[in-house]
Amino acid sequence: MTAPTPRSHDSPEAYDTRPARGAVGAVDVAMLLLRLAVGLLLAGHGAQKLFGMFGGPGLDATAKAFAEQGYEPGRFFAVLAGISEVLGGLGLAVGLLTPLAAAATVGVMINAMAVAPEYSLWPAGPPSFAHPMLFAVAALAIAAVGPGRLAIDAFFPWRNGGWVPFLIALVLGVLGGVLVLVL
Repeated sequence: MTAPTPRSHDSPEAYDTRPARGAVGAVDVAMLLLRLAVGLLLAGHGAQKLFGMFGGPGLDATAKAFAEQGYEPGRFFAVLAGISEVLGGLGLAVGLLTPLAAAATVGVMINAMAVAPEYSLWPAGPPSFAHPMLFAVAALAIAAVGPGRLAIDAFFPWRNGGWVPFLIALVLGVLGGVLVLVL
């Protein structure tokens, strides 16, 4: 039997703190918590718009508000925003098709930022630019880092994130958001 050789401090393996293959680590738990918080809050906002749940206005009032903000036909854009928030939020929460869920989030949040009544990062009153900006950045971060092992996407290549899932979320989200703005 031979004695193990010490690892060089210059080797990348010496600093590898990831859990063993198949083990769940702190990053996986942290991503689950982030996905649940962002995803369920976002899905709740969509449910307020579509169904009037959680004290929301419901579809008719949301459609009227969208029309007043220049989104015509208001009902179509209210449904589009509500569905994007519900499906994008639930997708993020459970880690399903994460890059596409992040893209849906980014697209709808671009529109929310465009109509924000106040472009302040620290509003003293009602939600402003900061609220949708935080959702969009969180969705992009989730796509970049990946949903982790505690996600439905755990068996797909984008589980660990990377440039491709990040760019898919960013490009599709920006294209979708801008397309709605110019319609």
